[in-house]
Amino acid sequence: MEHWKHYHVPETLDEAIALLVRYDGDARVVGGGTDLLLDIAQGRASAPEAMVDPTRVAGLDGIEREDGFIVIGCGATHTRITRDPNIIEHGTCLAESCGVIGGPQVRNVSTLAGNIAHALPAGDGTVGLLVLDGDVETADASGRRWMPLADAFVGPGKSAIDHHRTLLTRMRFPVIGDRAGSAFFRVMRPQGVALPMISMAARLQLDAAGTIVAARVTVAPAGPVPSLSGAAAEAVVGGPADNERFEAAAEAALDGLSLRDSKYRASSAYRQEMVRTHLAKVLAVAAERAAGGPIVLWGEGM
Repeated sequence: MEHWKHYHVPETLDEAIALLVRYDGDARVVGGGTDLLLDIAQGRASAPEAMVDPTRVAGLDGIEREDGFIVIGCGATHTRITRDPNIIEHGTCLAESCGVIGGPQVRNVSTLAGNIAHALPAGDGTVGLLVLDGDVETADASGRRWMPLADAFVGPGKSAIDHHRTLLTRMRFPVIGDRAGSAFFRVMRPQGVALPMISMAARLQLDAAGTIVAARVTVAPAGPVPSLSGAAAEAVVGGPADNERFEAAAEAALDGLSLRDSKYRASSAYRQEMVRTHLAKVLAVAAERAAGGPIVLWGEGM
């Protein structure tokens, strides 16, 4: 089966956009290709006339700190993200979530931009970036613009970004201040290369007295698009960072979640029990990191 007729590796953003305009909807943007090529091979996506690979465009392959944000280029692989000092410090949960995607060979070529573009509710990198209040930048013939990450999804596997005409160029999340920390955890089958049974992430902000003053919590997959658990966040804000409050947050999250049965991964009942068991631990780790505890990444390579 022919996966494409032409493969372009532009060196500038203008060149990449011009290629998408030239093919007028019959090209696909590709990063590492670990999802897209499999979708084409298995008939879930049609083969385009051309692939446009922007991962070598100057300025889109780095990870930088800019104007209060950590900015990640679309060419940055999951391996680079997991090992980047700025991300480990300011977006620990993203480093952890990118560190469990596929196996080492996959992480060496796959990208966070591709993970977001694939728009799966259980995408690990998406979960990590969402809890960090992330944004994505797109570019097309009309210009470049930032949008909240949450607005990039319209349904399972359906992106608000037209990947035939638009590039997802960069991602960003705010630099954390003092007394802030995040954590991620994933429940998966032993081989650890498929989608998770359930994953969860949290970001907490403490004040000088150790009271939780802000929180973002997500559990996935728990609906057609990645989303935050407002109930879990409300359950922890305004009180101390203790196990009783974290356990209450896990129960609050369950009240607002729609965890479906999956014959391929896990039952709804099993997923509920995993949230009940592990979300409190994720919150506790995020709180420990916010209080200045050591950062030891969970699960890379699992």
